[in-house]
Amino acid sequence: MKTALITGINGMDGSHLADLLLSKKYKVFGVERRSSTKNRVNTNHLENQITFLQGDLTDQNSLLRGLKESNPDEVYNLAAQSFVGESWNTPEHTSEVTALGVLRILEAIREFNPNIKFYQASSSEMFGRMVENPAKESTPFYPRSPYGVSKLYGHWITKNYRESYSMFACSGILFNHESERRGHEFVTRKITDGVAKIKLGLADYISLGNLDAKRDWGYAPDYVEAMWLMLQQDAPDDYVISTGDTWSIRDFLDLSFNHIGVTNWGPYIKQDPRFMRPSEVDVLRGDSSKAKEKLNWGPKTSLSLWVGKMIENDLKLLNNEL
Repeated sequence: MKTALITGINGMDGSHLADLLLSKKYKVFGVERRSSTKNRVNTNHLENQITFLQGDLTDQNSLLRGLKESNPDEVYNLAAQSFVGESWNTPEHTSEVTALGVLRILEAIREFNPNIKFYQASSSEMFGRMVENPAKESTPFYPRSPYGVSKLYGHWITKNYRESYSMFACSGILFNHESERRGHEFVTRKITDGVAKIKLGLADYISLGNLDAKRDWGYAPDYVEAMWLMLQQDAPDDYVISTGDTWSIRDFLDLSFNHIGVTNWGPYIKQDPRFMRPSEVDVLRGDSSKAKEKLNWGPKTSLSLWVGKMIENDLKLLNNEL
């Protein structure tokens, strides 16, 4: 039986990855930050199936203790200050967690057992102002936010430790991916939750920022499979994980409102300057040909299908509250 340690266990990706690893008979440990109230909305169903450990990417000793307690074969670093918009408000904190946190966990692994396989959650936000469309593993990076810059440090320090210490350390450059477990501060969940509230008569409109931004969106359960596949290879490498398609926020609104039978969503949307980025990433699109060839990976779930899943989930949650 293999053992895995997942940081960011209570996040969307962490919970989906735990589901996947449990289905493959792994023993799973999940790292969560200490807090007065546990935020286990995404992991309530896992509480008797995995072991929760306390740790923080800003505290290397806590990460080392987590490694000693779990003695893992694989470590998946999914923890981060992961909201791009917030990174302008808290750039120093974002850098401490999302950038230097990767260094701390790599150092902890190198000290405890350098034979552990390590996965780093890199991000399409590292491409930012895309100099090549679609972007692949060799495309130059051009991050446009403190979050993107921090992710780029994490990406490069992972590559550096792989080359300096012969560690099995790899990065998945994941383009946008969503699910029913996405946080409400993210635009996709904000839209599906807002559409559900409008359907139930609980809201009159949704406040959004830039409606013209285009993203390459996939479904999170498909994407965590790619993470696992990367650590099953004979040699470590970095991979772009994406659908290769782009959709605008307007397209996402079309699909979402169509799901509840609304064709003209204009009256239900208010643009709010507060949700505009200081420097916008206009379009993100990835080329996952390498993952298809070497990992035999590809997206399985269509955008319209998982948007519908998110709306139905939000309708169910809201109805339970009524």
